[in-house]
Amino acid sequence: MQKIISYNVNGIRAALKKDFDKWLSQENPDIVCIQETKAQPDQIDSELFEKLGYKSYWFSAKKKGYSGVGIMTKRTPDHVEYGMGIEKYDDEGRFIRADYGDVSVISVYHPSGSNELRQEFKMQWLSDFRNYVNKLKETRPNLIISGDYNICRLWIDIHNPEKQQKTSGFLPEERDWFQEFMDDGFSDTFRMYNSKPDNYSWWSYRAGSRPRNKGWRIDYNMTTKSLDCKIADAFILPNAVHSDHCPVGVVVEF
Repeated sequence: MQKIISYNVNGIRAALKKDFDKWLSQENPDIVCIQETKAQPDQIDSELFEKLGYKSYWFSAKKKGYSGVGIMTKRTPDHVEYGMGIEKYDDEGRFIRADYGDVSVISVYHPSGSNELRQEFKMQWLSDFRNYVNKLKETRPNLIISGDYNICRLWIDIHNPEKQQKTSGFLPEERDWFQEFMDDGFSDTFRMYNSKPDNYSWWSYRAGSRPRNKGWRIDYNMTTKSLDCKIADAFILPNAVHSDHCPVGVVVEF
């Protein structure tokens, strides 16, 4: 069994100042998919993670202090793929893939629609990402795509959904995309085990949102349906507080 955790750390160096390494040692996942490193590879203390038993692979944005993804893993991958081969996305450091036999683990950081221009970029990314992944499935049919999707998939995935339908991250077209993505043959592993509301992975820093649990579930471990029978558990860890996100996990046999 492999315990995989996805975590948008909102700055890997900032998270380390909040004892991220101690938490990692105690939680002891086999693979960690990191988003929003906000660092270049030479700014990340990979030796520290090596001492904890992890090889680490990082794919950073060209712009310093922005975006960036990584995979930390106890098991050495057969191959690591940096980026999708699409320059405008790879310049933002949003995709890294590690292959283990016939299974691939991906750490992905979908864009946020922080303004009108970035919302257009996000929708184009979503279309291109879906096409890329469907093409990838032809040669890598067993995918675990972990990361910050910046979309609440269901009404129970966001507090006060009635008032949020014009907010980026819960727009009808974004939720439509997510349903189409699932229709391509993907499973939302957390919802395989938990159908209850009020399970979130991100909270605004404003107005005490986290203590009142006024959050959004925007972080996922999505898997191809070929792995459904291999999923042993899925969970959210809201008590980890190194970021405005919290970790989300899945246990997979491979």
